[in-house]
Amino acid sequence: MNERTAEQRRRFEESLLANEFIVTLLERLQSSDLPEWSLSGGCLFQTVWNIEHGFDAAAGILDYDLFYFDPADTSAHAELMVREQLAQQFADLPIEVEVRNQARVHLWYEREFGAPCQAFRRCEDGIDGFLATCCCFSVRQAKNGERTIYSPHGFDDLFALTVRPNAARTINSRRLRGIYETKAQRWSRVWPRLQIVEWPSS
Repeated sequence: MNERTAEQRRRFEESLLANEFIVTLLERLQSSDLPEWSLSGGCLFQTVWNIEHGFDAAAGILDYDLFYFDPADTSAHAELMVREQLAQQFADLPIEVEVRNQARVHLWYEREFGAPCQAFRRCEDGIDGFLATCCCFSVRQAKNGERTIYSPHGFDDLFALTVRPNAARTINSRRLRGIYETKAQRWSRVWPRLQIVEWPSS
């Protein structure tokens, strides 16, 4: 890791720790036996956007994505049971925690988004496929308090407040393009300094 990346990683982690809900979730989950769990998605990059805009660290965040990877049981029922168990664990928090087993995403992704999706081999595969590069982050915390950060595209777009389509997802799908544009429009209203890169033409 070069000096620039190390400094960006430090800023990223420092920003996350300013969000009390992220801190609480990490602390409660660090002893969890949920396989390959991690916090990911909007709660991470939007916390950074809040800090960069001078907002409260948790402003505008609709939910907190919790991923895990359990190929042993990819049923919707098993995922629901995990979701309900964690809902009780986090019931005192005024946030919504969205729980997804990444081992079963391929079972519903094409139906919902109109684009193919191969079965994932690890939790990080789901993070690699987010629609924008600035979204592709995850963090988990071990029992000793050490945090692991996953950032396949680095931190440049994140701290430049640039929303750029992820080349891994820019296939010819009107539905994905529409979802990207709808998200970008909402994000721009909440975080007005964002620079939006258009979805590429087919």
